[in-house]
Amino acid sequence: MSDVSVRKIHSYDRVVECMSDKSISIRAVLFNAFAVGGRVRIDNLLLSDDVLSAVDCAKRLGARIELDGNSAYIEGAPFASCELDCGNSGTTARLLTGLLAGLNGTFTITGDKSLSSRPMKRVTDPLKMMGADIVDTDGHLPLTVHGAPLHGIEYKMPVASAQVKSAIMLAAINAVGTTTIIEPTKSRDHSENMLCAMNGNVKVDGDRIEIGRSIIHSQYFTVPGDISSAAFPICLALASGGKCVVKNVGINKTRTGILDVLENMGANIKYSNVVNTAEPSADITVVGDGKLKPFVIDGDIVPRLVDEIPVLCALACFVDGVSVVKGAGELKVKETDRIATVTAALSALGADIVPTDDGMIIHGGKKLKFGVVDPKLDHRIAMAAAVAGAAGEGVKILDGDCVSVSYPNFYKEVIGD
Repeated sequence: MSDVSVRKIHSYDRVVECMSDKSISIRAVLFNAFAVGGRVRIDNLLLSDDVLSAVDCAKRLGARIELDGNSAYIEGAPFASCELDCGNSGTTARLLTGLLAGLNGTFTITGDKSLSSRPMKRVTDPLKMMGADIVDTDGHLPLTVHGAPLHGIEYKMPVASAQVKSAIMLAAINAVGTTTIIEPTKSRDHSENMLCAMNGNVKVDGDRIEIGRSIIHSQYFTVPGDISSAAFPICLALASGGKCVVKNVGINKTRTGILDVLENMGANIKYSNVVNTAEPSADITVVGDGKLKPFVIDGDIVPRLVDEIPVLCALACFVDGVSVVKGAGELKVKETDRIATVTAALSALGADIVPTDDGMIIHGGKKLKFGVVDPKLDHRIAMAAAVAGAAGEGVKILDGDCVSVSYPNFYKEVIGD
């Protein structure tokens, strides 16, 4: 890993082609790797470290995958016993745990140090209720899945999590009977959309999802842009009083919490070239005019913007008044404890930010200073620090190239360095 220095910007005016959606890219790879129906193409695939980990795992399981630029050609196959290294990708590890639980074979799932510290019991507990035979390491990776016959259950999720929900759904397509998942709050619905498009036996009624045994069929997809990546140039433009256009941003309603927050803050946001599909997209233009109000984030909106909270906290540093994040305890079990790492990163730049049990309080409007930030190899903390530094007085980010997990060309395309 290499350190990265970001200079203060004096005029921000950029057009950015949105990075492809990481969540959808991983699902398109894994689902098609298991599907029947022959070779299929996926366009606009994100070629980040996490997605390449999913590609490697799918190949090890027996699928044929060829990469050609940002397209992938995938031919599914019956999954065979093997060892799988998911790198830093929690989505890959958790979805594969569900998908493999009902298959014949023995599968060992590992990951890097960061991923191995993230909790897996939230996935393995409901899978074991379905009959899964999983041996983990004190609730973490590495774990071994011994394929076993599964049966449907009704599961009320204690916390809204798209990864946990998706793991249960993938187990359910290989289970006898119907599985019902009840979410406390709607989380991102990419798995539901994709499985429906692939002939999955899936019914969605609000926060209730029913899944029956299914044979999924290979399906062409064009991956839209990732709003989690678009959040960085958008917030940088607003924090610096600049302007940006981000093209081809996915605006699935289960992901657009950040846009709702920004509009409530008074941000100047315009939409154009809207494409209405199951995964809609649009070009987004924002202009920073220095008239933003502070925000309060709490309740049902949190699952719709949980990955964008770090950069929203960076933006809050440049907004007069007190911004508050509450109800976001889920941040503690991301790539890092993001309540702690966001607080430490922005404090290193002179921000007035205080952690709480389930969020943060930011007293904005205080001039930031140059500082050195350790993102603890968390890509979103590194990018949030880069936004704060570019709009402030600069920043040195230790191991800053960890952003390759989700946004390989971040510094060149968003910051301009």
